Amino acid sequence: MRTRQRIATALTASALAVGAFAASAAPAEAVPADKAQVVTSWTQTSASSYNAWLAARNNQSAWSAYEFDWSTDYCSSSPDNPFGFPFQLSCARHDFGYRNFKDLGTFAANKSRLDSMLYADLQRVCDGYSGASGVACDALAWTYYQAVKEFGS
Repeated sequence: MRTRQRIATALTASALAVGAFAASAAPAEAVPADKAQVVTSWTQTSASSYNAWLAARNNQSAWSAYEFDWSTDYCSSSPDNPFGFPFQLSCARHDFGYRNFKDLGTFAANKSRLDSMLYADLQRVCDGYSGASGVACDALAWTYYQAVKEFGS
């Protein structure tokens, strides 16, 4: 009886080891080669770039193969919606650009454009306001832009 148990244990251990090796030897799916181009296209200063990014953000599962970093702290330590101006999504796209270009190792080459992208997005938010509200929104957009330009990392 002991011999049978030893043989069964040895066979089971061997089968498990082979299974574990086969699982670890399976090739991992590679991130699509155009990841940098996609991130670049979603981080331009245009409204169409913003809209493409927003559509992707709202359907992240369709882009899972790219392993994008969608995490955000929105406007960091600044208010996300100062005085009721909805800056939160603009800050989220800015975070997306920062995080993903850092992952790609090309952050320094893209930082200036990303900061300009934030400012363009905030200006589009402010276009929805007029009079004193519009002036206040524009001033806040400029302040946010100057802050990321100077201190963003």
